[in-house]
Amino acid sequence: MSIQEVKVDGLCVDVRFLVMGPLRNNVYLVSDGSAAMVVDPSGHADVIMDRLEGAKVEAIVLTHSHWDHTGAAAELRELAGAPVIASAEDAPYVEDPREGDTSHVGNPCKVDRTVASGDIVQVGGMQWKVLETPGHSSGSICLFCIPQFGNHPEGCPVLLSGDTLFAGTTGRTDFERGSEADMAASMKRLAMLPDGTVVLPGHNALTTIGAERSTFARFGWEPDGH
Repeated sequence: MSIQEVKVDGLCVDVRFLVMGPLRNNVYLVSDGSAAMVVDPSGHADVIMDRLEGAKVEAIVLTHSHWDHTGAAAELRELAGAPVIASAEDAPYVEDPREGDTSHVGNPCKVDRTVASGDIVQVGGMQWKVLETPGHSSGSICLFCIPQFGNHPEGCPVLLSGDTLFAGTTGRTDFERGSEADMAASMKRLAMLPDGTVVLPGHNALTTIGAERSTFARFGWEPDGH
């Protein structure tokens, strides 16, 4: 088992991520210095708990229902005693994975709270705004935090983007419940965020909203001033 751990500096919150699983998922451990949330636990719940180093987990957030992002959610929920949060659209597929949602069927996990655009996920002093960003799945979400609600007010705002936005590209839209038209609308939504926002995707390298202006432009839209 090869697991890489990376610390991300310069953000408005404390972020580390574990690169793990057959698809090399980024599993995010996000903290305000005391309370923590885990985003998209792909596997090895025991390792995730160990790497949290005693921080109290107040939320387990699933950006979408695909198996490689939810594989350890049920076990982690039991170990941490923390609620699992997902969109109302994708929650049924988390609780009852269905053949055809992707090429694999994931481990079922109870969803304790469903969220939609504009909802706030409060973890310690952090406030994460939910953005519905369908396209990769019909219930994909991103989470956005500004420095005002982080423990490092001098740091950069953060977007946890799941498989919606990657460095230089978007998530695939050819899975069941994927949609190119929905992805285009989601890119327009994300393009409204500040350029300095650091994007933490579900796989591969980190990026920023400013660096993805060319990605947004491929969908034929840029906000005023760009």
